[in-house]
Amino acid sequence: MSTEIADSSVPPPTESHSVLSRRTFIATTTAAGGAVVTGGLVAGPSAFGAEPETAAVAPPSNRVSLTVNGAQRTVEIDNRTSLLDLLRERLGLTGSKKGCNAGACGACTVLVDGRRVNACLTLAVGLEGAEVTTIEGLAPSDGGELHPLQRAFVEQDAFQCGFCTSGQIMSGVGCIQEGHTGSPAEIREWMSGNICRCGCYVKIVRAVEQAAHGK
Repeated sequence: MSTEIADSSVPPPTESHSVLSRRTFIATTTAAGGAVVTGGLVAGPSAFGAEPETAAVAPPSNRVSLTVNGAQRTVEIDNRTSLLDLLRERLGLTGSKKGCNAGACGACTVLVDGRRVNACLTLAVGLEGAEVTTIEGLAPSDGGELHPLQRAFVEQDAFQCGFCTSGQIMSGVGCIQEGHTGSPAEIREWMSGNICRCGCYVKIVRAVEQAAHGK
């Protein structure tokens, strides 16, 4: 049996060399794996078949001309813009309030061609040539005489916090113009789409009666 003699010129591996070797291996393989994964994501579609991101496309827009409180206004708007956002954000008419923004509270009520609408549910792009009246258009802007229903709201104390008041008044004006003021019950029915969280309903009905019949 032959016996091999270790070459004394080569030093045996030390613990530090062993640890360094393991660390180097782990660092190298981790970096390589990350590069492969990253490269796969950048190079093309993912494993789930998703397409690479594309540049955002501007939403469609149109120019619309309408009359607001007697003044002709022409604006370029995103086709998704509601009448309420057009009035508040583009035209600075903040009297119409954004309450639920879902057509349930009536705080945004305005008149379009003399009829009541929820401005939050009405697309502005469809109002080419329409005539819009907001709470700002009921009385002269120079501090002149109030509209009869505005005056009735004050005299009947038909508001508390005031947030819903502009929508209540605009709805009341529409209710009067439509001829739905034959009785308190009829007024309540035709004003039922307007919510008053302060509970001033009795006085609101009285105010509409006063404006409609001079009571």
